[in-house]
Order: sequence, then C-alpha cells, then structure tokens
Amino acid sequence: MILGIDLGTTHSAATVFRDGGAVLIPNAHGDFLTPSAVALDDAGHTLIGLAARERAVSAPASAQLAFKRWMGVDKSLPLIAGSHRKSLRAEELSALVLQSLKADAEAFLGEPVTEAVITVPAYFNDAQRRATRTAGELAGLKVERLLNEPTAAGLAYGLQERPEHSQFLVFDLGGGTFDVSVLEYFDGVVEVRASAGDTRLGGEDFSRVLAQAFIRRVEGLTDPERQAWLEEGHGWRVAEQAKRDLGEQDLAQLTHTWRGRELAASISRAEFEEASKELLQRLRRPIERALADAQLDVSGLSEVVLVGGSTRMPMIRQLVTRLFQRLPLRHLDPDLAVALGAGVQAGLKARDAALDDVVLTDVMPYSLGIITSTQIGERQVDDRFSPLIERNTPVPVSRTGHFHTMVDKQRVILLDVRQGESPIGSENLGLGKLEIAVEPKPAGEAGVEVRFTYDANGLLEVEARTWPDGAQHELVIESRGARLSPEELAEARARLAALKRHPRDEQDNRYQLERAKRLFEDRLGNDRVMIQDWLAAFEAALESQDARAIRAARQALREQLDSIDRGFRF
Repeated sequence: MILGIDLGTTHSAATVFRDGGAVLIPNAHGDFLTPSAVALDDAGHTLIGLAARERAVSAPASAQLAFKRWMGVDKSLPLIAGSHRKSLRAEELSALVLQSLKADAEAFLGEPVTEAVITVPAYFNDAQRRATRTAGELAGLKVERLLNEPTAAGLAYGLQERPEHSQFLVFDLGGGTFDVSVLEYFDGVVEVRASAGDTRLGGEDFSRVLAQAFIRRVEGLTDPERQAWLEEGHGWRVAEQAKRDLGEQDLAQLTHTWRGRELAASISRAEFEEASKELLQRLRRPIERALADAQLDVSGLSEVVLVGGSTRMPMIRQLVTRLFQRLPLRHLDPDLAVALGAGVQAGLKARDAALDDVVLTDVMPYSLGIITSTQIGERQVDDRFSPLIERNTPVPVSRTGHFHTMVDKQRVILLDVRQGESPIGSENLGLGKLEIAVEPKPAGEAGVEVRFTYDANGLLEVEARTWPDGAQHELVIESRGARLSPEELAEARARLAALKRHPRDEQDNRYQLERAKRLFEDRLGNDRVMIQDWLAAFEAALESQDARAIRAARQALREQLDSIDRGFRF
C-alpha cells in the first residue's frame, strides 16, 4: 500500500487510493489534518500533532512549529521543558510527524504501510528535497516519489481528465511556503510548464503581521513588554482567531490573558490588508516569473486553481481575481487538495485499474550549471555561473556545453556543479565537484565538453570529455537524496543513457530532415528557397535541445512539406 502524504508547514495529511478515488485517512482524533507540531511534556516525553500544538500555547519553548521552513538547513531546533532538552533538525521533526501519519494509516487500513508519495513545494531546492526524502526514510517509509504540491493539486482537481488541451495556473499559499505553477494537459500528458515561488512566504507571515498589529493596539504596555509578548510566541493563537474572524466579518475583537493581565484590541479587515501590503506584493513576482517562463499571459489560461489554507483569506481571493480577471476554482478544501492529489499519484504509482495511464512530467525548479571564468578585456572575471540546464526545463533532460582553459599550460579544470539563479557562482547551491586533468597547451587550445543528464528522480549525471585527447570523466549526483542500491543506480543510468542522443538522431526528426532534402533535390526556384528557410528553422529548434520547441517545429515542418510534397510519402 502506497500512502499519499502532504507534509505541510502548519498541517499534514495522508491519503490512500482505493475504490476508484483518493481517500483521506483520519488521525486518532478523527481529524483529517494533523498539526505539523512536535513538543516535550513536563516528563520529557515527545508529543506530536494536536497535543504538541496545545502544548505550544502554554509552554512555547517546549514546542516547535513551522519547522518545514528549516528543511535542508544545517540547524538544530530546541525543545525545552524544565530540565528536559532536545535539539532536532527539521527533517527529524518531520520524521516524527510522518511516523504519526504512518501509524494512523496502519490503524485505519489494518495493514502495514511501507511506501509513500510525499509532496514538496515546487520551489524546494536540492537540499530541501533531500531532507524531505531523509525524513521519510527516518519514518520507515520508502519514498516512491517527491511530488510537487501544485502538480498534486492539479491531479486533485482532475486536470488529467480534461477532454481537450488546457492550461492551468495553480496558486498554492500554505502555512509557510508559496508556489505558483503553470500546468498543461494534452494527449494524456500533464506537463508542468513553469514553477516559481517563495519558500519563506506563507500564512505564518500573515499571522505575524496580525500579532504585531494586535499588540501595537493594546493599551497600557511598554515597548519592551510588547516585544516580550511577541518573543514568547503568544501571537499565534491571537492571529489564528483573528484570521478566522476576519474571514467572516469586517472586524475582529481579540483578547488574550498574559502575565495575569487581559490584553484586548480590535482589528478591522481593512487594517489587516493595509498591514499586509508588502506580503501581497511579494506574491506578484513568482506569478509574473512563472507566466513569463511559460510564455503565457493570463488570457492563455483555462483555469486558476487556489490551494492552501491561507487562500481562505478574502484579500488573497480578491488579489487572485483581480490579477487573473476571473474567479478561481476552489471547490475542494484548500487544506486537503494537495493530500488528495498525492493519493491520486499513489494510485498511479500502484497502477490502480481505476486510473487511466497518465504521463506526469515535471520541470527543473532551479537552473543547473558550473562555475566558470571569463575574459573581459584585459581582466579575468572569476566566479561566474554558466547554466547548462535552465530552470523550468522539462525533465528528464540532457544538455551539453563547451569550456576551455583560461591560462597557458593549465593542467586542471575544476567542474564545480551548482544549482540556482545567481550570476555569481558561489552564491548558488553546491552539488558536487569533478577535477579533470587536461593537456598543458596554450590557453583556449584544451578544454572539456560537459554533458548534464537529469532524470525525474533527481539523478544528475555529469560527463566530461576532454579535448583534444578525448579522455572521459564522470560524476553521479543523487541530487534528491535518493539512496539507490547499485542495481537501482544501474537501471537509472541506463534510462539516462537514452536521453543522451541528440534530438537530431531521433527517428521522426531524421525522417523530416531526409524528406526535406529529397524535396529540395526534386524542386527548383522559390520552392528551394522556402525549403531552406524551413530547414533552418527546424535545425535551430534541434540545436536548442528544447523538447517543446522541437515538437512544435517538427509539426510546422511536416505541414510545410506536406503542402508541396505531391509525390510518394511514407
């Protein structure tokens, strides 16, 4: 049995695919949502979920909330209850939540659970994805796939069941992260066109704004007292109550008892929106980037889907309606849509008979490249980032680049593999290094041809062929933390090998090239000029190695050749 799990910043949920649909799994309290919270009680025992969240109210130092934001960061988070103290990393805290979900699922299903599909924000980088996979392994789960949250939401809304070509934007604002993805459905394929986001923006930030607004309005407190109240973590409960109230009415009347004093203040919806202006502005940039990368404007979208509990805020729904000039889809519970989509993906992984075969493709959320140097006039500029695979390229993918020595008699080229968007190489996330010996020749007369090949499971293979001698070097990076066995690694690399053919060598592309050459031989005059122009456009698409561009160019060439080919056709 494969679980579908939404491992969220504020809440988590688990599903399973059976009887033709994704089924939500209740926890021990009968709820579908389990708080992503861990705490210690006074005896030093570990509390998870609802008990931990309640403990966070009375003893904030004993609990950790929103630790998903620290995934992939080398940081230990403290749990302190009297003389009892523990320090755990975000992946360890997440593993405890996953263990709780696993136990609830086994109690509900009446059988052991060992496998899972776990969702992650689309904009999670390599380290964050690796940490998520590690959390699953620590919880005793084989992580079959890390599924991007917006893609999961698309599956929950049945985008794969649409009868015609459609393009959707998924707006996912959770407790701690914000994702926006453009998805396209065509011919049984759900393809992610582009993803963007902010892993430090979510409902927790709106809660902080509310807490600050509340404590500023409380009379009779000194500034140090206001700061102490915030630092002690009391704002969470007040903010949650305020968000619920302001979702239904224009004014929230709030009270909180602290150090024997009753704190009271009112906040209007308009005041909340004004205080949140900077956060609302931060939501715009990822939307603009995703649409630009997908080469779409809002008129090209079939639907806009709202996901994540924070989209319940009226100001968020108003912002989306205004930006996209339409009412978004939100008929599924925004807190549960991602979990339901994870359940559908679990069904697909298990090849459930109730599901038609759906090809689910994804994109690189970040660019992959190496650190290089370049010559500008008389000056050598170091620490430049040279991408080989740009962000939002569909995966699996294979790309090549050519690099040469910078100084005379240079003997070594260092391939420092990085992931990110900064033009400064060292500011991007390091993935691995490969040191390559080259012939000591004059600058520019020796170098390497580098090939990056990346698959959907996060396996990155780096190959380097030196010139002029042709020596081969390679580095394999299990970039999402997939701890593969030697047999699994061999199988994965065999799949990668199939990607390394140049698109020019694919049979359909070869056919169209040969057909164009035959027609050029057969025709004269203007027909020859047209065929040369058509061939040049197709050749440019092939050299780009962009699967989407090649597909479109091949179709165009086919139609153009059809228009003049009156002879025999295969």
